[in-house]
Formats: sequence, structure tokens, C-alpha cells
Amino acid sequence: MRLALLLATGCLFAQTGANVLVVVNGNDAPSREIGDYYRAQRSIPAKNVCTLATTAQEEIDWRTYEQQIERPVGECLRRNGLQETVLYIVTTLGVPLKVSGSGTGMTAEYAAVDSELTLLYGKLKGQRVERAGMVPNPLYMRRDEPFAHPRFPIYLVTRLAAYDAAEVKAMIDRSLKAANRGRFVLDLSDSDDEPGNNWLRTAALLLPENRVLLDETKKVVTLQKDVIGYAGWGSNDKSRHIRDLGFLWLPGAIAAEYVSTNARTFQKPPDNWTYTNWTDRAHFWGGSPQGLVADLIHQGATGASGNTYEPFLGFCVRPDYLFPAYYQGRTLAESYYIALPALSWQGVILGDPLCRIGKP
Repeated sequence: MRLALLLATGCLFAQTGANVLVVVNGNDAPSREIGDYYRAQRSIPAKNVCTLATTAQEEIDWRTYEQQIERPVGECLRRNGLQETVLYIVTTLGVPLKVSGSGTGMTAEYAAVDSELTLLYGKLKGQRVERAGMVPNPLYMRRDEPFAHPRFPIYLVTRLAAYDAAEVKAMIDRSLKAANRGRFVLDLSDSDDEPGNNWLRTAALLLPENRVLLDETKKVVTLQKDVIGYAGWGSNDKSRHIRDLGFLWLPGAIAAEYVSTNARTFQKPPDNWTYTNWTDRAHFWGGSPQGLVADLIHQGATGASGNTYEPFLGFCVRPDYLFPAYYQGRTLAESYYIALPALSWQGVILGDPLCRIGKP
């Protein structure tokens, strides 16, 4: 039993480029550029690149998703015998981002493309999934279990995306320099009755005290240096009126904000655009007044989580699972999915899935 545990623990850090499937849109030049760059940096085998022929529009319908994304990705995996060895699927800027659909609330049929692709492993084995609602994530809260098939019958899907290809390549470069140093900045909002604040407090307790800045004041934390992790309320913090927090991010730094639609688009807004409110429709960007996850990558983060449509707070990435897992040496993809309650839903994880800062 002890030997088996040691072998399983060793598997935590055994993943390489051979465990990654890179998905590029052959009809989109930035997507191809990013795919080529990432493949070279992580020594991805040629057979592990899946080239789609699809639209570069960010929002698509279900028919387009099934025929131009899910089906060809599945064919790439089957044709090259990669169903089991691939653990991570990486989409790129230029691959459609979200699927429109009917319904509202918890029975909505709209979702993030990446979140739908997580279920492809099961679908290749005959599993059927309803469009409406979400699917519980089997890796959620499993911080100490190695991620492997078939124990966890999903793919971990991340996206190499930012405002342009140059920013994505810079993000990839930072992932290769990641190291376990710096501080985790946890910024509570001025509302003390939200469970999200308690998750931030718990995250602080699960990390070394000298590696944490936990701010419980009404003031937004800014101008921090040596940041390796950040979580807060983003544009939902009533005290937040600026897009750039002025952080100096370390290579490998990851972030999570409780914002409903921050992965709705990767179209860059004007530099002077800032958050507004739901009544000021004239100043929306991408159909919403809320913040944008791409800002975090633009400012220097190496990974970040967001949502394409309303996920509801309880289905956002949980910092009390994310940061302890990452601090202990789990990969970026594993850390985020350990912290993500639901699949076939709204979550988008930005970053190189193989990035890790290593054990403390």
C-alpha cells in the first residue's frame, strides 16, 4: 500500500507535452501562431496537435460546436490513440469561446466551449450528457489524489488566450520560469456576509502565514510586488474603480476573481475603458459592464480563471482549494480544476496546463 501511494504521488509531476492535445483553428492566423509556439516550448508531439476548420467568432451555436469542435477533436484523439495518454486539452485564441443556448439560471443551455470539452473523455466511451445545467466535477476538492485516467474520466481544458498572440507567448514564457516564491494576495470585499470572503479567509489559513497578505479592509489592495497568487472580487468590489491593480507579478503567478462574465470576450477594449454599471449600457464592453480576465494576463499574470456567462458564486473557482494545491506543487490545470465545482458550465481557465511552481 505504501509503495502504491509513493508511485501515485510521483505521478503528480510526471506529465509532459505528450499528455497535452493542442487545439488550433486553421482558419485563424493568431491561433496557428500560438499553437506553433507552444508546441515548440513544451515539446508537444506533432500527433498531439489538432487543427480545426471553424469560425474565429467567439460565440457559436450548438451545431457548430458539435460538428466543428467536439467531433473533430474526438477524431484527433481516437485516430492517434491519445484518449488515455492525453490528460490536458489546450485551446488557443481564435478557437470559439462560448456556446449560445436557451434557458436561464441553473437549467441554462449556454456554456463555455472549454468546459464542454472536459466531458469529451466520457463521451468517447459512450457517455451521454444533457445540454441543460451542469455536471459535477469529479476532481473537485481532490487535492491529494493524482489526476489520471480512468480514475477521473475527464480532460482538463485550459486556454492559451489573451488580447493578442504576443501576450499569449509572453504568458507561455512566464510559465517556463515559474518558481515557488512570493506572496498570495487575498482581498476581501466590504460585504462580510458573502461565502466568497470566507473562502478567502480559509485559503489564508491553509497557506504559510509569511506567504500571505489577507486584506479585510474596505480598501482595494494595489501596488503589491512579488505576487504569486491573487484572489478577490474584481469589478464586483464596490470599492474597485481601476482595471490595473499595479501588481508586480512573478512568473507562474495565478489569479481568480468572483466575476460573472469576465471571460465573455478577448477583444481588447480601449485603454480608457473602465467598469460601469448594468444601467449604463452605452459603456458596456462585450455586452457587460464587468471586468475582463484578459486584463490579468495583460498585466503580467501567468494563469487566471473566468466565466463566459453567469456561473453563480457557488460555481466559481474556490481560492481555498486553488492556492493550497498550487503551492504544494500541482500543475496549473490540476490546481484550477481541483477548485472548480462544475463542468459543462461557464468556467474558462487561462494558462499553460503544465505550469507549476514546484514543491515549497
